[in-house]
Amino acid sequence: MKIKKAIIPAAGLGTRVLPASKSVPKEMLNIVDKPAIQYIVEEAARAGIEDILIITNRGKTAIEDHFDHSFELEYQLAKNPAKASLYESVKKCSSLANIYFVRQKETKGLAHAILAGKSFIGDEPCAVLYGDDVIINDEDPVIGQMCRLYEKYGKGLVGVKAVPEELIPLYCTLDVTPVEGEERLMDCHNIIEKPEKEQIMSPYSILGRVILPPGGMELIQKGIDETPDGEEFLFTDTLTELGREGRLFAYDFDGVRYDMGNKLGIMQANCEVALSHPEIGAAFKEYIKALAASLD
Repeated sequence: MKIKKAIIPAAGLGTRVLPASKSVPKEMLNIVDKPAIQYIVEEAARAGIEDILIITNRGKTAIEDHFDHSFELEYQLAKNPAKASLYESVKKCSSLANIYFVRQKETKGLAHAILAGKSFIGDEPCAVLYGDDVIINDEDPVIGQMCRLYEKYGKGLVGVKAVPEELIPLYCTLDVTPVEGEERLMDCHNIIEKPEKEQIMSPYSILGRVILPPGGMELIQKGIDETPDGEEFLFTDTLTELGREGRLFAYDFDGVRYDMGNKLGIMQANCEVALSHPEIGAAFKEYIKALAASLD
């Protein structure tokens, strides 16, 4: 079964990038000249995903506005031949895919946000692209790489990269074994969220991309229903259940990931994307060279 639907959870409070995210959703913070969430939507669209549900919350209407038509702006740009490229770039925002929005009315974590898309997904498999994680691969979108593996094997997948040992306790650790004949693919047997040092099972952590097989939403619902009031059910607990059932792969994706919920990640994304930008790349490279030469 081909994956045609995706969920982008974008309901977090963005506390790690305050005060920038106080009135501007962190997903709308720019990487050069596009908001972070547009890179994520473009990745899904390039992978052939037709329907995208973005989970938001109160105060994030700017995301909806960005992917809507801006008739007055488009009209003014269309009148000026010198601004044809700007007109096309603005117009493109509203035609990337069929984009829908649902509000997470209470901030109850990632699993709760994803579950808000249950009726949207139904019994189909779906892609989940975390709103904090921009992953760049201009040739082959990462979620497309994972969709092809799902179509081949019919199992859920988590996108992973090796993380420095000192950072693993900030993410999660996975118990994995290589899949014979697949260079980047591993069976995933267990996941521990924010492990203690002695709990680390491998250098791999989940970084922003998941394929949920059919039934994944029901597992989330069951976990939330069984979790005592006041406690958060973790999305990784659902993924762990899939792993224990032999229905989960870990995939060491081919792409460069930027953590847009992190101040350093935002700066890295802007610098590295700017270096290859068709308008400013050459000039920015010279600026970086001169700046580096001036540093002690």
